[in-house]
Amino acid sequence: MGSGFSLFSNGSSPSSSRERDLSNPGLGDLPESCVALILENLDPVEICRFSKLNTAFHSASWADFVWESKLPQNYILILEKILGGFPEKVGKRDVYNFLSRVNSFDQGTKKAWVDKRTSDLCLYISAKGLSITGIDDRRYWNHIPSDESRFGSVAYLQQIWWFQVDGEIDFPFPAGTYSVFFRLHLGKPGKRFGWKVCSTEQIHGWDVKPVRFQIWTEDGQHSSSQCKLTGSGSWNHYHAGDFVVGKSRSSSTKLKFSMTQIDCTHTKGGLCVDSVSVYPSSCKDRLRRV
Repeated sequence: MGSGFSLFSNGSSPSSSRERDLSNPGLGDLPESCVALILENLDPVEICRFSKLNTAFHSASWADFVWESKLPQNYILILEKILGGFPEKVGKRDVYNFLSRVNSFDQGTKKAWVDKRTSDLCLYISAKGLSITGIDDRRYWNHIPSDESRFGSVAYLQQIWWFQVDGEIDFPFPAGTYSVFFRLHLGKPGKRFGWKVCSTEQIHGWDVKPVRFQIWTEDGQHSSSQCKLTGSGSWNHYHAGDFVVGKSRSSSTKLKFSMTQIDCTHTKGGLCVDSVSVYPSSCKDRLRRV
C-alpha cells in the first residue's frame, strides 16, 4: 500500500524531496514530454482526470498534440460554421472544450457539439429551423413552450389534411456514417400542479396510413422508410435513414430530409414535432434513450 501511494505523491518536504525522489521515484518525476505521450492515448475524459494528479500531468494536458487527435479532422471548418470565423491564438484544448459544449448557431435553430467520449459530431435542428406546411396558420399549428426540448419549444399540430415537414442543412460533417432521426410526441404535453400531463384528445389519423421519412445528399445518397406513429405520451425517435461522409471530402455536406403523410382522405392531428437529429450511427442506441 505504501509503495502504491508514493507513486501518486510528490512529497511535502522540500529539503528531503530530492533524496526521496531518487530512492523511490513517482509519477511526478516523469518528464512533461513523456507524460504528454501517455495522455495522448487516453480519451478526453480520462485526460482531464489525470491532469489533476500533479503539476507535470496538469501542464502536459495542455499540449496541443495531445488534443489534436481528439478533435474532428475538419474542426476548423466546424468552428467557422458555428462562429462565422476561426479564432486566433487558441490552444487545441480550448478548441476541444468549446466544441464539446452544446453550441447554438443559425439564430438558435441549430445546436452542435462533439461527444466527450468518442469525439464524434452530433447535431440537432429545431422545429423552427424546419419547413412545415401550414405552420403560420394557427388553425393547424402552434409553437408551444416545452422544458422537454433542447430548444425550449415544439411545434404542435392540432389538425391538418396535408402533413409535410421538410428540412435541409449544409454542414462540414467529419468522415463517418450518420443516422437521421425525427423526435416526435403523440399528444400535447403540459403540466398540471407541477406534474407532467399529456392531452390525447386531438390524436387521430396516424393509425390509418404510415408516415414516410426520407433523406437525400447532394452526392446521390437516398434513404426512405415508413411507419405508423404510435406510443402516445412519450418522445420517440423515428429513423429517417443513414448517409456516409467519405474521408476524402473536405467541404460541407448538403443534406435534405422530410417527413410526409399526404393522403388527403383523412385528417391527422395531436402531434408534437421537436427536432431532427443527425447522430453518428455508432451512437444511435444512446440517442434513443435521450
